[in-house]
Amino acid sequence: MLLLWLHRMLSPGATHFESALHLVDLFQALILGLVQGVTEFLPISSSAHLVLVPWLLGWGDPGLSFDTMVHWGTLAAVVITFRRDLVELARAWLDSLRDRAVASDPRRRIAWLIVVGTVPAALAGFLFEDFFESLFGSPLRVAALLLVTGLVLVISEFLGKRWRDMESIALSDALLIGLAQAVSIAPGISRSGATIAAGLLVGLRRAAAARYSFLLATPIIFGAGLLHLLRLIQANTPASGLLPLAVGFLAAALSGYLSIRFLLAYLQRGRLYPFAVYCWAVGLFVLGRIALGS
Repeated sequence: MLLLWLHRMLSPGATHFESALHLVDLFQALILGLVQGVTEFLPISSSAHLVLVPWLLGWGDPGLSFDTMVHWGTLAAVVITFRRDLVELARAWLDSLRDRAVASDPRRRIAWLIVVGTVPAALAGFLFEDFFESLFGSPLRVAALLLVTGLVLVISEFLGKRWRDMESIALSDALLIGLAQAVSIAPGISRSGATIAAGLLVGLRRAAAARYSFLLATPIIFGAGLLHLLRLIQANTPASGLLPLAVGFLAAALSGYLSIRFLLAYLQRGRLYPFAVYCWAVGLFVLGRIALGS
């Protein structure tokens, strides 16, 4: 009722049908914004859910405008959560450029390792964009890759030593985690899951692996949001439905913030197995539906 009243206030001349249609748009924006925010940071693949949820519910493509806003929403979540870390790392990186030295400052080193770790995903996205884009149209492939994500999480729990802190990351570790992030461009491979798993495999503690994963995500999420924005401008796409866009942005930002906080707290003691089971359950459910032709 509140949303209906708000819509009527914004569009007093709208018909009952238009109001109902707008409410549907708002509901879809809310759900997809929540899905983006939660699954971007939990190791269950946001790209998979943004393919599978509309497919399962029979919804159409929300459009480039909406994709842009939810990406900026998740960026807002990670920036708000790690604002102090990001400011310190940015200052340390600029100081290293000014002094032309990393020295023994761990902040400078981590800042450069994040830059290095971002390169594989940036190159993969640039060189293989068409290939990755083709995967988004296949719920079958997305479901299969979700099963792979679950397997990766389990393997990392079995093989990870978990004795190091984030400050001990070496260049080789950063490259391996960066390669994991590059692979996760494929829908169904969780970005946070792949990078946290890689962190565990190089010996990071769970919470340290998650923290580095989120810091490493910032340039990539910013780049994706900027790319969406540039395409939006180039396509001269009208920003129709400002209220659904705002709802999607806020839903993604709030749910993303809560997801980050939850995972950081959970990984102090918890393991990745529940997320692996979830990925397997969703993947098998979707494969079952496809096999049954429903």
